[in-house]
Amino acid sequence: MNSLSGDAFATHLAGVFEHTDWIAGATHASGPFASVDALHEAMMAVVRAADEATVLALLRAHPELGGREARTGAMTAASTGEQGRLGFAGLAKDEQAMLEDLNARYRDRFGFPCIIALKLHRNRASVFAEHRRRLVRDRATEIAACLDQIAVITRGRLDGVVSDARDGRSA
Repeated sequence: MNSLSGDAFATHLAGVFEHTDWIAGATHASGPFASVDALHEAMMAVVRAADEATVLALLRAHPELGGREARTGAMTAASTGEQGRLGFAGLAKDEQAMLEDLNARYRDRFGFPCIIALKLHRNRASVFAEHRRRLVRDRATEIAACLDQIAVITRGRLDGVVSDARDGRSA
């Protein structure tokens, strides 16, 4: 990764953050990176240094859990895989109605989707409980929580991109 030009670096890491490719480009200047951990920390430092409007745009770039994007196949491959592991694309009617309610209440309260690192959950019931728990927080706490969840999500995605690069596969 360290040997890539700025444009190649940004292109290779473009999918790590959901529809927010500029983060990879802004991180390149911080290199070289001693490890994948160092690269991820630099990427998250770019996010945490961004102004509020930019952070909100990042949060809003994420799909809702089991939302319209999931039902219509309009999510990124990474999000499709993450939500697919727990079956969010094919929920039963009662679960879909409950999730739509949770998503709407959360978006109305905070102005962005509830971002949950699904890899930290064994089943949908755990995700639903987390979604409900986070609905009562204040906005600043929830923005910070979403950034923490994005850190977990992107670390996993970055591992995949770096692994593919080591194996000679393109991103």
